[in-house]
Amino acid sequence: MPEISRRAASLGTENAFVVLAEVNALAREGKDIISFCIGQPDFPAPQNVQEAAIRAIRAGKHGYTPSAGIDELREAAAKYLAGMRGGLPIRPQDVVVGAGAKPFIAYAILSTTEHGAGDEVIYPNPGFPIYESQIAASGARPVPIHLHEDRNFAFNIQDLEKLLNKRTRLLILNYPHNPTGGCLTRKDLEEVARLLDKHPQVWVYADEIYSRLVFDGAFFSIAQLPGMLERTIVSDGASKTWAMTGWRIGFASNPALAPVFTRWITNTESCASQISQWAALEAITGPQDAAEAMKASFLERRDLIVRLLNEVPGVSCQVPGGAFYAWPNVTEACRRVGAADSEEFRKRLLNDAGVAVLADIHFGMRVPGEGQHVRFSYAASKQAIEAGVQRMADFIRKNTRRAA
Repeated sequence: MPEISRRAASLGTENAFVVLAEVNALAREGKDIISFCIGQPDFPAPQNVQEAAIRAIRAGKHGYTPSAGIDELREAAAKYLAGMRGGLPIRPQDVVVGAGAKPFIAYAILSTTEHGAGDEVIYPNPGFPIYESQIAASGARPVPIHLHEDRNFAFNIQDLEKLLNKRTRLLILNYPHNPTGGCLTRKDLEEVARLLDKHPQVWVYADEIYSRLVFDGAFFSIAQLPGMLERTIVSDGASKTWAMTGWRIGFASNPALAPVFTRWITNTESCASQISQWAALEAITGPQDAAEAMKASFLERRDLIVRLLNEVPGVSCQVPGGAFYAWPNVTEACRRVGAADSEEFRKRLLNDAGVAVLADIHFGMRVPGEGQHVRFSYAASKQAIEAGVQRMADFIRKNTRRAA
């Protein structure tokens, strides 16, 4: 049998789906599982968005569109991105629509690095696992920059200064952040921009898919800083804001790279679903009541889950500034139950208590000196949050007594 390529063999995955498969297998066996492992809103897409999709179907909008997206959506997305980012001069021709925001991660890396040339891409750790996977698959060198709990899961600017060098081609920033829910402040971003002044060869990929889910203060993009718009790839989309994960609509903006991204789309997906594009147009331009109500619900859930987690023996949890993730420190909980690390803790919590979370190692290498963490996606009902955290507390108490 012919061999597959080393590139394909080394390609990583998104472990949330791996754990979801474990959860589904246990559920099929009749196990009662409360899952916090998948990062998607538990709301339906807004009614007006659903109706727009139905209208598109009935109007016969079934065929290909231009690879960059329908003109109406590109124009709406340009206005939306600009409005969310202090009135930046983003033009429709600067915006490209894709089948979700995720493909633009690969397109950005492929468009700014050369395969096998020693080019480096700096990415957050812990972080969305597809960053590291795509950097390696593209033939560039992944360079993690560690996020720290005592900085509300931001990185030290001194660490970034040490990592930047003549081989650096791309810096990936994600805020609000998956998996920690941390945010970068305007001051943080100003320090980053100051460093990048010394490295004009470096592009920035600003993964801002959670831009509408900032709970403390207003969202601010690095693209808003002087000299940064031209070198920043702004990435956003419909998935998180309007509960449209399965509709697969994302958009990215950069004046120089928009034509390049368009060619990548022509070579890969041809175009995003036309039906989904018309639905996304309605999402952006229509009433925002459903999106705001969803955000308000996530804020209530954030406050609930953080309070409850901090009452669990051996667990401490910082207040995340955005998205819908909590990143509790379970170092002491692992010690109490005799778990070697967060991954063993996660597995036992799933199999013994019926609570599904993700371990820190699902988001990259464990940050030295930062202890053990797990991720809760609180895109779940209040009842599920209360019951799931209670099961976790009971599991720790029960197994602590046994260990004693």
